[in-house]
Amino acid sequence: MTALPGAGRPLDLRLVPAATALWLGAFAALSSWWRAGLVGCAAVLVVAALAVVRLRDDGLRRAVAVAAMCVIAGFAVGAARAVPVRTGPVAELAGAGAYVEVEGVVAEDPQRRHAAATPGWAGDDAGYVVVRVRVDRVTGRGSSHRVRTPVLVVAGDAAWASVLPGQRVRAGGRLEPTRRPADDVAAVLRPRAGPGTVGGPGLVARATEPFRAGLRGSVAGVGEDARGLVPGLVVGDESLLSDDLRDDMRTTGLSHLTAVSGTNVTIVLVVVLGAARWAGVRGYGIPAAGVVCVLAFVLLARPDPSVLRAGAMGVVAVVGLMVAGRRRGLSALAAAVCVLVLVDPWLARSVGFVLSVCATAGILLLVPRWQAVMGWVPRSVAAAVAVPLAAQVACAPVIVAASGELSLASLPANMLVAPVVAPATVLGLLAAVVSPVVPGVAAVFGWLAGVPAWWIAAVARWFADQPGAATRWPGGAAGTVAALLLAGVAVVVAPLVLRRPLVSLVAAAVLALGLFRAAPTPGWPPPDWVVVACDVGQGDALALRVAEHTAVVVDTGRDPPPVRRCLDTLDIRHVPLLVLSHFHADHVGGVPGVLAGRDVGRALVSPLAEPAGNAAVARTWLDDAGVPVDVARAGERRRVGERLTIRVVWPRRVIAAPGSASNNASVVLDATVDGVELLLTGDLEPPAQRALLRAEPDLATDVLKVAHHGSADQEEALLTGVGADVALISVGENDYGHPSRHVLRSLRASGVSTLRTDEDGSVAVVRTGADGLGIVRRGSRGPPVRGRSRPIRWPQVTRSGRRTSRAHPTHRHRNERNPGA
Repeated sequence: MTALPGAGRPLDLRLVPAATALWLGAFAALSSWWRAGLVGCAAVLVVAALAVVRLRDDGLRRAVAVAAMCVIAGFAVGAARAVPVRTGPVAELAGAGAYVEVEGVVAEDPQRRHAAATPGWAGDDAGYVVVRVRVDRVTGRGSSHRVRTPVLVVAGDAAWASVLPGQRVRAGGRLEPTRRPADDVAAVLRPRAGPGTVGGPGLVARATEPFRAGLRGSVAGVGEDARGLVPGLVVGDESLLSDDLRDDMRTTGLSHLTAVSGTNVTIVLVVVLGAARWAGVRGYGIPAAGVVCVLAFVLLARPDPSVLRAGAMGVVAVVGLMVAGRRRGLSALAAAVCVLVLVDPWLARSVGFVLSVCATAGILLLVPRWQAVMGWVPRSVAAAVAVPLAAQVACAPVIVAASGELSLASLPANMLVAPVVAPATVLGLLAAVVSPVVPGVAAVFGWLAGVPAWWIAAVARWFADQPGAATRWPGGAAGTVAALLLAGVAVVVAPLVLRRPLVSLVAAAVLALGLFRAAPTPGWPPPDWVVVACDVGQGDALALRVAEHTAVVVDTGRDPPPVRRCLDTLDIRHVPLLVLSHFHADHVGGVPGVLAGRDVGRALVSPLAEPAGNAAVARTWLDDAGVPVDVARAGERRRVGERLTIRVVWPRRVIAAPGSASNNASVVLDATVDGVELLLTGDLEPPAQRALLRAEPDLATDVLKVAHHGSADQEEALLTGVGADVALISVGENDYGHPSRHVLRSLRASGVSTLRTDEDGSVAVVRTGADGLGIVRRGSRGPPVRGRSRPIRWPQVTRSGRRTSRAHPTHRHRNERNPGA
């Protein structure tokens, strides 16, 4: 045992080594380097055996033996879960890209992805559905197999959104490998149509769906943000939550509120146990009421792994702080970790699980002392400061390791919403409980819950719009170690700051200054940048430099905040030309972010105004800002400033099929910035790509913006035959399989340096000397990293900066093709 910080009482840490060892063993078994983990387990056994023989202290010998057994146990349960996922017929068929027929049971509620954040969005932007299915029969390549394998279904058919957990479904489609070897599903199934249901939902889903549906119905009369938030706050149902609000909550560290967490369980437990005490329940009745409460809540929120984790963490928090005392809180936490990892070893690799454990541990260890030193404010105010601060400090190293960002908005945002989370949750829960019986009363509760939910949404949106809401952090081991050291310093310094009112106010002012002013990133923007591919998630947004503080912007991404932050960091104040390649939401949804705080001269748009709703919304934004709109015409040329010339090379005609007419009508630009040639291809698909090459047989470039986020639908002659030395892929987290492995292999085989915004963050192409070019990555996981190239005639850009010769017989400069252009 060790002393409780600030209290002089010993902490009970006896279960912590066992929980840690069990966790590490499961993590090793489920990692892509499991063979090394197996060797490590063998080494642990040898070392433990030697230690047991040589150590004289019986207690220490037992501790070493127990830790070794826990490592082996964790590895064993992890391996038992991993083998069916990584081997067997489903994995083999996925590796071959086979068309199959599958039958199985829906494991979790379906999730809508990229749902319309703006009422006008339509067409391809209506989104897709993701749902986990436990397949028990697969038929493909002429044979049928009985299996028990989890598969992720990614479907464009909205009918998949209506399936319920426990329901048996049948579907046909193509199996694909997962993007990461350590994923907890064996394959991705892309079905050709909606599900064929061969059975009703499971017992739990049948029993709880009326309450969940009633909750959604009870908030039908409130605003859009509150309507999406209340079901998420109560039972983690995000089906009505808009994508832009979800992103804002993630940026401001509030996303835990809508993903069933220990906070939800704690709130419900505190209310129920308080009511039980008020009603005269005593003795064993109190924990019995708590058990019944947690069980009912878990069933209502669906008993999937994340909800079970939340239930365990909530129980630990209540037991640690209300019943068993803080001294035994960590033991309760360690016991919960052991049980959860044994029940579901995949939690060992879950970032959410790590964050739950860290936040709970931080609250148990740090809040009592920090709250005690703030005697100069009421106890409730001290708790409102100490709880989010402790959770933020404990979770910060994990967050920066996973995302490469540190949210300065998280602490003040959580403090501002903390007082209203419990009322919103309790009122929403009451609405769910009474909705099947008295819908009218449920609507009243739903409306009342919508008021605090509106406040939470307003806080998330306001803080997400601040320049310093998310600050980049160095990646890799160095960045993680730096975050750990900073967290350690915070643990020591925080009580000293919180004890003194004046120092606390100064610290708050410094935090506010960092939040309202974007933190400068050393080396960004680079002084000689030519083009920047902005990291806007799954979408396109590029800036072509015209002059100091001036750039042409091509596409805007899906949401305003990311493109706004990108242009702010580039210090772009004037946009003489805004090009919208086509009207899909992931290219035009961020228009307000470009307009915010900037002077936009004109807009150039695709001649095909489809989807019509998207085009109307985008036009409204531009008209309201007084921006004239021109329709692009193939062959037109524009000179913008002294550095930039633009030639529109497509669309020459509308190609309706196959594929998307809107994608094939993308405005394609052949641009030159300071002698560096750029080819920006929008979301052009193969039919239009082939037509473009026939119309422009001498098309050549230095930098290629790969079409359609690197999808598999590419014309090889355009991808690798235009002499590009750098390929930019603007892409974010997605379930479409972007960028395609085939595309990446083709570019690599052709010697093209490929940069992708989901891994490299925002990327700048820069001039190096009179006739060279290079790259600077702002980095999704770290500070800018430079690469250099040979002269533009044969540039090969590599991450290491090594120079490699490569000839491009088709490569010509614009001024060679078009003298005087």
